[in-house]
Amino acid sequence: MHRHSVRTTVVFVFAATLVVSTAATQAVAGDPACSFARAAGKYGVSDSGTVVDIGPRVAIGLVTLDAAGNLTGTVTASLNGTVTESTASGTYTVNPDCTGVATFSEFDASGNLLLTATESAVWDDNMRELRFIFTSAKLPDGTPLAAVVSGNARKLVSGNAQEDRPVIGQ
Repeated sequence: MHRHSVRTTVVFVFAATLVVSTAATQAVAGDPACSFARAAGKYGVSDSGTVVDIGPRVAIGLVTLDAAGNLTGTVTASLNGTVTESTASGTYTVNPDCTGVATFSEFDASGNLLLTATESAVWDDNMRELRFIFTSAKLPDGTPLAAVVSGNARKLVSGNAQEDRPVIGQ
C-alpha cells in the first residue's frame, strides 16, 4: 500500500513540475498563445456565401497580416456571376484567446472603393489557420449589404523550415 502511494506521489510531482515549467517558459518568452507577432504572415484566403438580394459570392485571395495590425492583399471574387479583381487594405486585431476582428476596404484596379467590410475571426491550428465571418459590409455610398459569407485563411509556408515548424506549448 505504501509503495503505491509513493509511486502516485512521484507521478503527481513530476506532472505538476512539467506543467509549471511549461507555463514559466511561455511567460518568460512573453509571447501569449495568440498575438500579432504570431498572426503575422501571408495567407491564402477563400470565402463563400450569399449577399442577400444580389446573389452568391465566392472569392479567393492572398492577404498579408503584419505584426502591427495591418492587412493588405489581393482578391478575386465572383458576385452573382460578375468577377472582379481588387486590392484590400485595413487593420485587424488579435486577442490572447485567438479571436479577432478585421476591418478593411476593397478597391478596383482604378483605385475606386468597392466596399468596406468587417469580419469576426478565430485562429486555430497553432495560428496557422484563420476562420472568419462577415459581420458587416457596405457599398461606397454607405448602403449596407446583408452578407451571409464565411471563409478561412491558411498561412502559407515561408520556405524556412525553422519558421514553419510548429511551436510546442504555444
